[in-house]
Order: sequence, then C-alpha cells, then structure tokens
Amino acid sequence: MTNGTKPRLRFAPSPTGYLHVGGARTALFNWLYARKFDGEFLLRIEDTDKARSTDESTRAIFDGLEWLGLNWDDGVVYQGANLARHQADARKLLETGAVYRCFCTPAELEERRREATARNEAFKYDRRCDRLSREEVERRVAAGEPYVIRFRVPEGTTEWNDLVHERIAFPNKDIDDFVILRSDATPIYNLAVVSDDIAMGITVVMRGDDHISNTPKQIQLYRALGAPLPTFAHLPMIHGLDGKKLSKRHGATAVGDYQHYGLLPGAMLNFLALLGWSPGGDREVMTMPEMIELFSVDGLQKKAAIFDPKKLEWMNGQHLSMIPLEELEPRVTPAIITARLATEEELVERRDWYFRLLDLLRVRSRTTDDIVRQAGPYFLEDIEYDPMAVAKNWKDPEEAADLLRASREALAGTTAWESGPLEASLRGLAESRGVSAGKIFQPLRVALTGLTVSPGIFEILVQMGRDLSLKRIDKALVALKR
Repeated sequence: MTNGTKPRLRFAPSPTGYLHVGGARTALFNWLYARKFDGEFLLRIEDTDKARSTDESTRAIFDGLEWLGLNWDDGVVYQGANLARHQADARKLLETGAVYRCFCTPAELEERRREATARNEAFKYDRRCDRLSREEVERRVAAGEPYVIRFRVPEGTTEWNDLVHERIAFPNKDIDDFVILRSDATPIYNLAVVSDDIAMGITVVMRGDDHISNTPKQIQLYRALGAPLPTFAHLPMIHGLDGKKLSKRHGATAVGDYQHYGLLPGAMLNFLALLGWSPGGDREVMTMPEMIELFSVDGLQKKAAIFDPKKLEWMNGQHLSMIPLEELEPRVTPAIITARLATEEELVERRDWYFRLLDLLRVRSRTTDDIVRQAGPYFLEDIEYDPMAVAKNWKDPEEAADLLRASREALAGTTAWESGPLEASLRGLAESRGVSAGKIFQPLRVALTGLTVSPGIFEILVQMGRDLSLKRIDKALVALKR
C-alpha cells in the first residue's frame, strides 16, 4: 500500500476488440488489491484511437467484467472526453520548458532513420528543433507549420521499486525525446495515461509487464507535471502451453467465449488469479471471498504464467461441485430450456426433483454444458444410444437382451423404489446368475441413459423413477432385436 492513503486503482482497456483473458486477469488483480485494502477500483475506457475503437468492443468489456462480477466504483471514465485536459497539460509543460516543439516532418525523420541504419547505428532524435531560437519557433508557429511536442528527457537514470519486479532502472540516455502531442494536437498514449491517472487520483498502477518500457517515460511526465508518483506493479505475461504469448492460435482468448462454453465466473476468476499469483502452500481452489482474504502483493510472481485450458476445465469442475445449488440452477436452466429438454414451468413444478438431478449430474461434469448433455435421459421420451457404449456393453445383443429382461423382472418386483432395495435386487440377480454386478449394471446403464459414463446405477434409477426406468428397458429390448 502507499503511505496509508486509500488506494485507488484502475483498469484501462482500449475498446478495440474483445476482453482478452490477459486483460481480465489484470482487472482481477486490480480489483483484488482494491477490495483487500479497502480501496477503489475504477474503470477507464481508453478510446482515443477513434479509428479502431467501437461501441461493440466497449460493450464486450462491460459484459465481460459484469459476468465475472468485477464491479467498478464510480462512473466509467472515457479517455476521449479528456482531450482538453490533455492539451492543457501539454501547454503547461511547454510553459515550464519540459517539452519543445518539433517541426521535423515524417519524411525527414524517416530519411535520418535510414541513414542511421546504413551506419549500423540505432536512430535517436538529435534534438535539432530544441536548438532553434525562440524567434524561429515563433515564426514557424505563426506561419502555420505543423509540429509535434516532444518531451526533453533529462540526464541520469529513471528508476522505481516495482511491487512485482522490485527495483527497475532505465538509463535516460537510452530513452529518445518522445512525442507527447501529435501535429493534430491529439495526445500520445503516455501523456493521456499520466494526465488521466493524475486527475483520477490513481495511487497504484497495476498492469502487464509489456508496459515496463513505458513506465520511465510516464514517471518523467509525472515529475514534470509536479504530481506524486503512484506505485507501479507490472504483472507477468500469459503464455500458451508452447511458451509463446497467448493468442488466438492457442484457442479461445476472449472472456465472452468462456462464458458461453459452460464455465462458471467463479472458476474463471479462480483460474485467472493463479496466473501470476500464489496464495501460498498448495492452495488452488478458492472462492472470491477467500481470494480477497488471501491476496497479497508478496504472492505476485515475476515469471510468465501458463494458460492451460485443461486446468481451467478441471477448476470449473471443482467449482461446479461446491457452488450452492441455488446459484448453479440459474446458470443451467436457460441451457436446459434452449435444448428443449423442459420448459421453465415444468422445472418450477418439479423443483425439488430438478435440484436433486443437478446435484447428481454436476459431480461428473466439467462444464454446465456437460450437465445439460447428461440431463437428456431424465427428460426425453426417447434417447439415442452412444455407438461406443453399444459396442462396449451390448456387443452380444442376445446376451445383453437376456440380462436386461432379467434386470427388468428384478426391478419390477422391487416394492420400494429406493436405492437400498434396488441395489439388493440387482446384486441378488448377479449372485443368482453367478456373474459380477458390473455384468448386470453396464448393459442397464446403456439402456437407461444411452451412455457409458453416468452417475451410479441406483442413483439413476431413483432419479428416473419406476415408470421411466422400466419404459427405457423395454425400448432397449426392442432396439436389441433390430
């Protein structure tokens, strides 16, 4: 934290595309820091690139953050609305002599860049416009010559204590006199960001470590504007399993995609939190309140994080198992209705039965889509038999039919349709035939669900009820005759 002041952090995405998982991870760490230390989490849309910024992308950012539950404090700040302040800050820097006008044209700069390359030298602006006399500058401005405004980088070193990487230092001689205002009087990124962060009272700037090279420039701008420095924290990049920067070639990288893949927001947050942060020990599965409680900057890691989709699915399965059914139900029900397994009215009417079904199916599910796929046999009049299940457990149709007829007779004679009596009937059948219980259960599982993998056979029978269970066996017998 910063000197006992109430921390103010911000997430500042550009609305030029979807909310990337890397951006969501950055937003999460800012949010966790703010909630942990009783601070404020603010949202700024950096929409100064009018050619690429879209309302659709802005909406996608809002939707992604809202789905994750990363609620922001106060109203949204739009960077594009702050142009007058950005220009005023540039004028202030002109008045104090921290910057200067540069009249060099793009063509002239490109020619000098080519000349430097020919000499095997790195191009660096030679400050020729900084050596113009005041009268010459005034004459050119009066004549309407276009110019940019460049920051005069001081001598020495720019350094800071990073919350993640500890001390970072840049020799100022390696930093070019960077442009802060274009010839059309619009701000370059570094000026706009610093101006907005000062105006918003940001005390902690937490972002990806691809911004490290911008930080010395921004620190110099803070100092030139006479503003206190925030604390900086640069988070590690996220890589794919191949060790390269996460991109579309690794699969879905948009938060919105995962929302539609049957993932729970709590699982996504838990997974993202572990990409660059460790709560200590072997702790992995956490709720949001637990993450807030455990969050510490000491746990932020320097090395790149690896995005493993299988680990995300596993994490989602863990959260499916522990989320209260009252929270799980509204995330599954729309998909059940869309799949035409049941209407909302039918689910309300059978609420207790439906909740028992959700509790039964979530144990073997990794996503809510898995739950919906497994739910079909409990709702549909007719089911399809998985060819692999048939090949494995009905490979001898006559034997399978014989076992199913015997199973039906044993089940039909069971007085109480409950787990204990049903188990006794089927195990008694296996014993009387001198076969293992699995020899009875597996053909029956296919008859009831059409699947190879499902909840326990007695749980299935109880959940389906006597009438549907016996009807399913009858239909399986007909199918086996074909």
